[in-house]
Amino acid sequence: MALSILVGTALPAKAQRPPEVSPSDKHERIALTYDRSVMPGDQILFPARTILAHSYAESDGYGGVYMVCRSNSDPSHGRCPTADTGEPVGSGSEIPLRFRERRSGLTVELSVRGHLSRIERTQNCFRDWWQPARYPLSSSTSAVCVVDKPVGTGAEITLPSSELAKLVAGRWDATLELTLQREGGRLASYTFTFDLTITDHDRVSIYFPQYDQATPHVGLNVKYNPVSTPSLSGRRDLDMCLYDGLGSQSPYLEISVTDTGRLDYTVTLRHAGVPIQMQNGRLEPLNGIDSAELRLVVLPGMSLPVYCVPTPLTLEVPRVDASSKTEGYYQGNLTIVLNVPTGTP
Repeated sequence: MALSILVGTALPAKAQRPPEVSPSDKHERIALTYDRSVMPGDQILFPARTILAHSYAESDGYGGVYMVCRSNSDPSHGRCPTADTGEPVGSGSEIPLRFRERRSGLTVELSVRGHLSRIERTQNCFRDWWQPARYPLSSSTSAVCVVDKPVGTGAEITLPSSELAKLVAGRWDATLELTLQREGGRLASYTFTFDLTITDHDRVSIYFPQYDQATPHVGLNVKYNPVSTPSLSGRRDLDMCLYDGLGSQSPYLEISVTDTGRLDYTVTLRHAGVPIQMQNGRLEPLNGIDSAELRLVVLPGMSLPVYCVPTPLTLEVPRVDASSKTEGYYQGNLTIVLNVPTGTP
């Protein structure tokens, strides 16, 4: 009995030809809510090899389309070239986009990154139909495979997580506008509207701008007055600012002061221009935080500036008979507690 064995090598299967795609407008809203302790991932506006325009007919010119911005100087809707640059193959493009914090008006520019890829008419050079080269978003340049020009274009556009990390707590808005063009005019428009609600719960702070540490050592400036009946009195104004970790968008905050000193003094807090006489150990609501005056500061341990609500304190020792106090050095602790309301983002 004879047995024949055939040994061979299977050829790789051919990739399926990308479908024809006519350019069409895209308008997308990207709403995110997150805390800075757990950052979101990259925001993918166009996944890799998203086909923008592709025709099996070379005459449609889809192998040389490119993207432009409204302005090449203003980042309010993305800053990039407004006409074909003809740049050669490279690493792609960066588009500065201005984000604005709704409450404070603070602005920060983040870089949106992307590139174009060209689709071949045949598989003469690339079995999967796609050129591996990355082209700048604003360039109509494309390579020629043998004698064939590309007949389609795809894109990948991303807002990286590393860029989002540049934003502090608050409500941030931005709108990116791009237009797809070829020689002869517009093909499609793409709009991405960002609505970001960012919290920073780990950074809720009572900040004393005059001191680097969170527990400042404060003198009450107690002075002896020998005139008439000898007496003692003192006063100290202490600059204080409250950061709620929400971009100062809480409807209210609660604050309390607790004293363990051996010398009687009063504590007055000023909020929105109104003095509030603080009671020992009692929570005092501070309303209208989301509409109060703000101050830009850099909190200890942070590299980015944030806005806090100024709430200066006045510590005052009322005039008392000097004979009622024993001479010496008095020391005590004033504990200040800040509560942020629950139910906030």
